[in-house]
Amino acid sequence: MRFLFTCGGTAGHINPAVAVASALQERCPGSEVLFIGAEGKMEMELVPKEGYEIRPVKITNISRGHSLSDISHNIDTVKNVFRSSAEARRIILEFKPDVVIGTGGYVCFPVLSAANKLHIPTVIHESNASPGLTTKLLSRNVDKIMVGMEGCRQAYDDPSRVEVTGTPVRSAFSRYTKASAREELGIPGEEKVILSVWGSLGAGHMNEIMLEMIPLLREREFRLIHVTGRQYHDGFMERLRQAKPDYADYGVEVVEYLHDMPRVMSAADLILCRAGASTLSELAFMGKPAILVPSPNVTANHQEKNARLVEASGGAKVLLEGEFSAQSLLEEIRSILADQGGLNTMAEKAASLAFSDACTRICDSILSLIEER
Repeated sequence: MRFLFTCGGTAGHINPAVAVASALQERCPGSEVLFIGAEGKMEMELVPKEGYEIRPVKITNISRGHSLSDISHNIDTVKNVFRSSAEARRIILEFKPDVVIGTGGYVCFPVLSAANKLHIPTVIHESNASPGLTTKLLSRNVDKIMVGMEGCRQAYDDPSRVEVTGTPVRSAFSRYTKASAREELGIPGEEKVILSVWGSLGAGHMNEIMLEMIPLLREREFRLIHVTGRQYHDGFMERLRQAKPDYADYGVEVVEYLHDMPRVMSAADLILCRAGASTLSELAFMGKPAILVPSPNVTANHQEKNARLVEASGGAKVLLEGEFSAQSLLEEIRSILADQGGLNTMAEKAASLAFSDACTRICDSILSLIEER
């Protein structure tokens, strides 16, 4: 069999696709997998690192602003839709997939639209509580719609067509225990570990908060691993060295990107992060307590909707960007870490949200669609 995936823009769209691709290859030995991504975007780097071929198409997003530059950008985007649809059609005709699967990102629109016109089975998976514009447009024509949460059904014109599968996580997230991850990383078992990571691209506001918080730390009160994002790293390090030249003595480690995210997450006691659906699925799968700061720069405020579902379960604390300081964040961290019983309960509540069989559900649905067609 041949499986064609399309996804992009953020790791939250890419990682579920990689997880399903791997699961399908295990189910169907000898099958072929190809990805299509947006030219110049992170999928063009991340997907090959997972061992899969990816082909680029020229596509850009829709700007929601009203300035002349926004209007000009959107005119270019319309042109790119036609161009990328033609590029996608050529790739599809060459690869001859049995099914085309999209997991989010604007690149899904031209690829799934082209596949639909060629009468090839199509699937869209939406992880977030609120579907994006691309998913809404595609949901009218694709053969199957899958979502990560039960509460997502009502966002679609025909909820009866929507399957609740959960959001898959990569197999690497089941590779470690907390103890084995700490042993590999050289972290003592009794040391509390905080992972601070703000999406695959980083976040300017949260880097500012962390720059203010690090100088407030008491020596070795916990280990802090902060991920800046590549575009912020150099500036962050320059300012940190000025503000806290001995930051490493306080248990602080700063990196620009984590390629071994499953291992570091396994080792952590508490995770500070955004509330993208893929991230929340990983937290649930690993049973990790979190302080969630939803991105305010997303469509329909879907990250806060995602985060509130986790908070309601007791698995996380939600803080809204702009409504807390570095000092108050540090006090929240200290309060959570000081109550080991409460921390354990948060972990249990987070784990209760996991769809441990999400990959199996999605693979079953994809393979049944191929059989039907």
